[in-house]
Amino acid sequence: MKYKAIREEELKNKVGGDWFSAFDTTEIVGNIDFCVLPREDALWGRPALLWAEAKTGDYDVATMFVQLILTIGKARTFDKTLPPAFLGAFDFKKIAFVPYVSIQDIFYINDFDWTVTPSNQSTKEFALIKNRIEAILKSDTHLYDFEKDEKELSFFIKNNIAKATEAGKIKIDKNNFIPIYLRWLDYVKPAIDVNWDDLKKASILDSDFYLADLFVDDHDTQRIEDDTTIRDNLFVIYENQGYKIAKGNLDKLWDASFSIRNKEAYQQFWKRYKRPPLTEFQEYIIERRDLLVPQDIRERKGAFFTPRKWVELSQKYLADVLGEDWQDEYYVWDCAAGTGNLLAGLTNKYNIWASTLDQADVNAMHDRIGHGANLLDSHVFQFDFLNDEFSKLPQGLQDIINDENKRKKLVVYINPPYAEAASLSTVSNSGTNKTDVAVTTKVYEKYKSNIGIGGRELFVQFFTRIYAEIPGAVLAEFSKLKILQAPNFSAFRTFFRSSLEKLLLIPAYTFDNVKGNFPIGFFIWNTAFNQEFKSIESDVYGADGEFLGTKRIFTTTEIESINDWLITTRNRGNENKIGFLSAKGSDFQNTNFIFIINDKNQLPHPRGTWITDRNILEVSIYLAVRHCIEATWLNDRDQFLYPDDSWKADTEFQNDCLMFTLFDNSNNIQSKCGVNNWIPFTADEVNAGDKFESSFMTDFLGGRITPDKPANVSLFETDAEIGIYDQTPRQFSAEAKAVLDSGRELWKYYHVQKDINVNASLYDIREHFQGRNDQGRMNARSTDAHYTELIASLRQNLNTLASKIAPKVYEHGFLKK
Repeated sequence: MKYKAIREEELKNKVGGDWFSAFDTTEIVGNIDFCVLPREDALWGRPALLWAEAKTGDYDVATMFVQLILTIGKARTFDKTLPPAFLGAFDFKKIAFVPYVSIQDIFYINDFDWTVTPSNQSTKEFALIKNRIEAILKSDTHLYDFEKDEKELSFFIKNNIAKATEAGKIKIDKNNFIPIYLRWLDYVKPAIDVNWDDLKKASILDSDFYLADLFVDDHDTQRIEDDTTIRDNLFVIYENQGYKIAKGNLDKLWDASFSIRNKEAYQQFWKRYKRPPLTEFQEYIIERRDLLVPQDIRERKGAFFTPRKWVELSQKYLADVLGEDWQDEYYVWDCAAGTGNLLAGLTNKYNIWASTLDQADVNAMHDRIGHGANLLDSHVFQFDFLNDEFSKLPQGLQDIINDENKRKKLVVYINPPYAEAASLSTVSNSGTNKTDVAVTTKVYEKYKSNIGIGGRELFVQFFTRIYAEIPGAVLAEFSKLKILQAPNFSAFRTFFRSSLEKLLLIPAYTFDNVKGNFPIGFFIWNTAFNQEFKSIESDVYGADGEFLGTKRIFTTTEIESINDWLITTRNRGNENKIGFLSAKGSDFQNTNFIFIINDKNQLPHPRGTWITDRNILEVSIYLAVRHCIEATWLNDRDQFLYPDDSWKADTEFQNDCLMFTLFDNSNNIQSKCGVNNWIPFTADEVNAGDKFESSFMTDFLGGRITPDKPANVSLFETDAEIGIYDQTPRQFSAEAKAVLDSGRELWKYYHVQKDINVNASLYDIREHFQGRNDQGRMNARSTDAHYTELIASLRQNLNTLASKIAPKVYEHGFLKK
């Protein structure tokens, strides 16, 4: 065997030197094992020629390709750099090649789970790709033995890999038009003489100029004369070595033209690409122009496709609620239709209406009608639902809305835009609140006093206008659960009194370009019934469309939250501060913001409460309750509530929570930030080299710290909260003792190390053994085998304790079942 018994790095070096010496194989691209590029550096960089997976031993070829494709897809490498002409896979014996174009569509499957581990061969994703690769290898074999097929392999590299650099211009297709656009932003956009802010106000974006460039031939001639589909969908056209706003799209700007300041930069960039795009992809590029729109604008316009499986499932539920013949008995209006994919599958085109904000999307739907889509041209129109008057609607739809009986037979069927005023980045101080995203619409201005702060989100404004101005209609919509549960939406819930007939829950990450691990609901509301929402048993479906069971969803409008309970633990008098609890939000999506630090000044915008010797048990309960149950996509919006009083008599629960808090990773006490009051051992117990600066925690656990009853507590008041501190000493369950014992062994091992901090906290000990990476983040693992064993034992015992606490979370009313 040519390369037997060598390590992977050596194998890559030898294959690079023996077969690809004419190229550069030293560059690392993402997590890809082996990359081949031309040696010469062109003006706009070097296009990759080959990405390959490398394995030692005698490996299955198809399996190697699957792991490579999953690696590329997981990192979205093709979005960051132009893909190569070929993918490859080799081991010590053989090498195989597959044209990239033969598998590129896999990367754009909507419901494909790219989070799977590439080496896990049991997933359906692995099987799907393997079947595809095996079929390709059978029909178009590029498999070579390094020894037996030496001449054939050399010939293939010379006439395929090498010529990928000589093929001239890169052909534009549906899978590279986005990466090309990202490069265009860097090299061409700055060369255009345009005031982008002025154009943006008129809904003209840089992507419109890019599309104009795409549909130009090698002679810089706009290729739209014979294609009305393209012509009608371009806001900007390329003309006379510059750009012009397409006549008819925007009356105020249709005669405006814009020159190119740096024609050389423009020409050099487009020398790399063959324009216009390949014919078979032109319609797709026009239809999916939404992918070029910046994220914030896509959120405003609702430019997100609903996966086909959820479209079909939602229509099944509509039939269940409205009856088998609902499409003949009801009218349907999608007032946020985009390019109309939510309406696919509906059969009665005479009862279907579709409107959208962008004329280009309207044109795309008209084009789809020409290709067989089951819609009527006259029922598809441009309409700004949040600003335009209903008098602009087609007369047939106006007649339905203005007739009370017909209105009750109207189904407003939408997946509306969902631009948010706040996101994770704004809460964590790494972004800015988009408070102006939705506050400029006429609907918001009209109803803001009724719908409160939740009305600053666009989808709520859609529902508000439907409820108020199309009373009695059926609203069938996709949205987040916050309209049922979130505190900020209580005013909207008071205003929007409708009967929720059905609800199904599906993972948000299955939707096109939606990030996050939370549920999306499909709601069927009957606005004819004035009814306050209390709860509903919802159906739950997994990412593959499989039925998972049911889940009861409650509103919490009139129920105080766990944060309201936490507030009651403040200002008890005669307190000694021992730390600060960060506490943001009252649902699972905010779990990562629940942690303990030394001082509130460590946070840029602190929100929480001081931890003292008078509230440490309640704080421990709060933290343990928020962390002991794993956050999932399904419980992401579940609200933690003000508990019942039953927890006050449950001393085992209190002490379990205290032990959990002492050793959970959310305890971020650091000795460098102040006195460490959180060491649960004496110096003798862990063989420390010196006494600890603070003995607070061991004194507290031993019952030697019992706060005095504050003077302001009345004789007639129930002061059970004070009484829970009277236990002497604290008695722990077997599960809590196991955590304490494993923690003790960890502390002992730390204190035999050199150059340590005798007052080290759990966080300090983890930092000592795990270290930090180049970005300053603590490493996830340690190279110390014994530490790894000790921390694993601690985590295992902590998980057992968490499982014991979890049922009490429901029993004491912190969560509803």
